[in-house]
Amino acid sequence: MKKILTSLIGNTQKLDGGAMFGNAPKTLWSKWMRSDEYNKINLACRALLIEDNQKLILLETGIGAFFEPKLKERYGVVESEHVLLNSLKEHGLSHRDIDVVIFSHLHFDHAGGVLSAWDENESCELLFTKAKFLVGKAAWERAVHPHSRDKASFVPVLNELLQRSNRLIIVDSEKSTLLGNDYHFYFSDGHTPGMMHTEVKGEGASCFFAADLIPGINWIHLPITMGYDRFPEKLIDEKKSILEHAVKDNVKIFYTHDPEIALSDINCDANGKYNAINPVEKLNKFVL
Repeated sequence: MKKILTSLIGNTQKLDGGAMFGNAPKTLWSKWMRSDEYNKINLACRALLIEDNQKLILLETGIGAFFEPKLKERYGVVESEHVLLNSLKEHGLSHRDIDVVIFSHLHFDHAGGVLSAWDENESCELLFTKAKFLVGKAAWERAVHPHSRDKASFVPVLNELLQRSNRLIIVDSEKSTLLGNDYHFYFSDGHTPGMMHTEVKGEGASCFFAADLIPGINWIHLPITMGYDRFPEKLIDEKKSILEHAVKDNVKIFYTHDPEIALSDINCDANGKYNAINPVEKLNKFVL
């Protein structure tokens, strides 16, 4: 069955380029992405909207605008308004129209957009008021019981609101009865334990939501990992497996953090290096 895909831009970030490219030296990564005087590079927080048989499914919600000003500056959030809500509005939608939200994991730059924008006079509220929220079991356990190394990446109030919503669904298998057989979940542990990747099957191809396994096209190169990754060598092996799958089975890769590219195909050249081909900057009712 056809799936209609639309990329939605959320709030953008500026993060340290060295952290984003791990052990790659600046002399290398600066050829790929320009940094400012503070060594920060521009990053998107992009969500994927899927229209499927009158059901609206949203893969992630970006970082949102829930941070108080001090933390907003610390974590490099650029805009003060909730950009994802504006993006939905441009397509004639609101957060109240979404039926399902799927989180790859609950780091704030992938899940914070489910919260209302910061207001010094109001507490955070959970948006997407009718949606069911899907989170992988291991990712949920990590969010609720984080390690000291990544504790700052999670938002306790978000966990509490999701749990109290009675609309949280913990996923512990490759399929969900809520979504059907055209949706397949892959789990990876290199970036964070239990990160859940959604692969959606259309009529002619499939689309793989890479999340932080492959943040953008500059991370396709196998040795390139982030300083934020928990187990970089494991991530490289997981990334290679998905890229092999993409080449073999005509799977398109969707990128959350690439500031310019939302989607691409993948090829493997004669030297065994994987590359993004047929890049697409923005999806607007893209038929899969």
